Amino acid sequence: MKLCKFPKKSKEQIYKTFTDKQNKLQTKKFAHIPFNKRIIFAPHCMRNMAVCTAIEKDSYYTCAECGRCKINNIAKLARELNYQALYVVKGGRAIEKIIRDEKPEAIVGIACFFEGYQAFKILKDENIAVQFVSLTKDGCTTTDTDLIEVEKVLKYTAYAESNS
Repeated sequence: MKLCKFPKKSKEQIYKTFTDKQNKLQTKKFAHIPFNKRIIFAPHCMRNMAVCTAIEKDSYYTCAECGRCKINNIAKLARELNYQALYVVKGGRAIEKIIRDEKPEAIVGIACFFEGYQAFKILKDENIAVQFVSLTKDGCTTTDTDLIEVEKVLKYTAYAESNS
């Protein structure tokens, strides 16, 4: 008798499946949080480091909206929608301190699947709605994301949800 072997999932596939599931579970709650009670975390590796004019703080950068990378587009949209804040973070540890200080009700995180997975795990006991947008190109420098997907998530509201 021959047993069927199922293909083993890679860690990346496990992280993707987990983050997709968490996004779906938290979409409705996220949609009901006003924009001004949401913050965005983007990874510093999305910056065009050669020409970036972002202002460096302790553990994050504030986008100067110079127009030289996609974070500029995200910053402008966040400002237009009246988001509480956008943080271009240097690493995951910074996020915990920012959350303690800012006390957001919702978070949009842009990261690789591993970092998204970690964030959902860290925030599982917090009363914070989270939506994750994956990088389309990851690594530690010159990473990228899909701006259409980011915009869709940033604009997500209960009104949009009820009309979809």
